[in-house]
Amino acid sequence: MTTTPPVRQIRDISGLLDHASHVLATRMSAAFTELGITPRAYCVLFHAQEAERTQIQLAELADLDKTTMVVTVDELEKAGLAERRPSATDRRARIISVTEEGERAVVRGTAIADRVHRELLESLPQPEREVLVSALTHLVEGHLAEPVESERTVRRARRARG
Repeated sequence: MTTTPPVRQIRDISGLLDHASHVLATRMSAAFTELGITPRAYCVLFHAQEAERTQIQLAELADLDKTTMVVTVDELEKAGLAERRPSATDRRARIISVTEEGERAVVRGTAIADRVHRELLESLPQPEREVLVSALTHLVEGHLAEPVESERTVRRARRARG
């Protein structure tokens, strides 16, 4: 017996977003090779430069698990871009402090990230650029703001920040 598979009534938005996110991540990673760090390391430096933050706070902002965060900070320290220091407000806590070289990397990294995002937007016709950004912003601040509970573990995707 041969059955006909169902015909989708709505485009596979999950597949489109997954593919777009993956390809954008590869473009971002390739672009950051000119700086010698990963987009993940840039993200940690960027948020560490904004305010005095602990490793745990930075991991939350960058959507990194504890192990990945430790490895990332180790890499940043080894490269001379950041260092762990005692917090000025809580002696038990260690904050991630961005060095002068790290500050320069944040400036260059911001230019790289902006360039990759600008190239993406410029690949669309002008009227669609603002619509895309507006629609995605609306979704991640609304209907897709928080994950729902599921019996099966779903790998958490990096959330958009600023």
